[in-house]
Amino acid sequence: MNTNNTHEISLQTAVNMTTLYRANRPSNFPICETFNLDAVDKLLATDGCASLRIYYGMKEDNNVDAILVAVNANGEDILPSSADAGLLNGDAIILEDGIRCPEACPPESPLNP
Repeated sequence: MNTNNTHEISLQTAVNMTTLYRANRPSNFPICETFNLDAVDKLLATDGCASLRIYYGMKEDNNVDAILVAVNANGEDILPSSADAGLLNGDAIILEDGIRCPEACPPESPLNP
């Protein structure tokens, strides 16, 4: 895993990529998902968090959604200690249920005309 990557791209590259994606997007994939800052801050505040990973999962209605997890310096997911942990006891958390577009799209921008 390249941990020295700044992940930055130009606006034009982002426009080109989102345009190509929208032109080829399966109907059950979102155009974008928006996550509240408080939730992302809580995820990034996880003990040992060095980065953020985005998985893609599918709900029973076949809609694809982003799933966000904290990642440690060794590239390992930081996950709740059990299937029921994470929501109330200070354990690691997993984020999902971003605000989906096309159901609730952001205002127009070069990335979302």
